[in-house]
Amino acid sequence: MNIKAICTDIDGTLLNKDRVLSPRLLRAIAKLPSDFPIILASSRMPAAMRHLLADMGRSGSPLISYNGGYIIDDLADTDRVLDNVDIDLDLCEQLTWLGKNTEIHFSLYHGEEWYEPQYDFWAEREAVNTKVQPVIKSAEKVFSKWKSESKGAHKVMCMGSAAEIDHFYHQALEKMGDHLHLYRSKDTYIEIAPKSISKASALGLLLEKKYDIRMEEVMAFGDNYNDIELLQQVGLGVAVANAREEVKAVANEISASNKEEGVALMIEKYLTGE
Repeated sequence: MNIKAICTDIDGTLLNKDRVLSPRLLRAIAKLPSDFPIILASSRMPAAMRHLLADMGRSGSPLISYNGGYIIDDLADTDRVLDNVDIDLDLCEQLTWLGKNTEIHFSLYHGEEWYEPQYDFWAEREAVNTKVQPVIKSAEKVFSKWKSESKGAHKVMCMGSAAEIDHFYHQALEKMGDHLHLYRSKDTYIEIAPKSISKASALGLLLEKKYDIRMEEVMAFGDNYNDIELLQQVGLGVAVANAREEVKAVANEISASNKEEGVALMIEKYLTGE
């Protein structure tokens, strides 16, 4: 198989147990040609991905953020934003209304913006994990700002107790499931994105606009529900060993876990000859 690019999820896939890029992974990446595309595809915001590109020596590479809702090319002279699909503001307001009598914590994202209602346990945890600091602002003020700017959310993230998150998930799925992806990344998290996008659709668009590469020439890595379509559509879809069973079921190959150098092993096996 002639692999011309890598597309990989971040959390639970690319990062090790310390939530960083391992020395072995960095060595494997360093052996690839400098123009070999390594495309990060994540539910993260761009600022939470750029420092990883810098660590890999790939600053400026295109990013698929918010599960495909916001694709950017930092080195582009024009048309830096390659695609921009957000959740309608009325749906954002409906989501927060559904959770108004709960302890569920709502995080709101658009492009380079991240808003939290207060800097509590959930906000601090996310800031530590992503190395980005939020702006503290109530959902009502965020929605008022976005209304004046004619935009919605690229991602709404809900965090809370497993019981409340489960109840909220089923309510939101019933009422808005035709319009939204609701990803259960953990039993205490829901990551919400527009129904019309995915990591796979974003990669296809990026390859068309930026590279002369086909989906069949990509090796992709993932571990969670939002990676399923991506692994199905590329030439070599790889699930790490810690992936959900549904992800493993569609993968062409299963590597070691993220804690055991799963991505580095496959780069060595297929691309660097080690």
